[in-house]
Amino acid sequence: QVQVVESGGGLVQAGGSLRLSCAASGRAVSTYAMGWFRQAPGREREFVASINWSGGTTDYLDSVKGRFTISRDVAKILVYLQMNSLKPEDTAVYYCNVRRYYSDYPGSARDDNDYWGQGTQVTVSS
Repeated sequence: QVQVVESGGGLVQAGGSLRLSCAASGRAVSTYAMGWFRQAPGREREFVASINWSGGTTDYLDSVKGRFTISRDVAKILVYLQMNSLKPEDTAVYYCNVRRYYSDYPGSARDDNDYWGQGTQVTVSS
């Protein structure tokens, strides 16, 4: 069984930084892609960033490019989201995702090898 656990959310002032972490465990996930999504109140969940299994390929939502950086520790099956220059519009619950196919980002996974964490709240005050 695959488990996905996020940590690192919190309250920060605009212009500040936070780093989110996500740990995954379970069969075969060391070869899976990982990503971050977010959902603000009253809005649909949206893609934020993704990284392939080796960490060599990444992708970002346009509005976070240059401010957010996704990285991973391949050996420990950890993924990080470093968020700098935070804006109030970044306020949301952030979810970590683990899936078999990197090419499925930023959309939906093509099969059931698609796992989500419980979410961590990020609040940016103006």
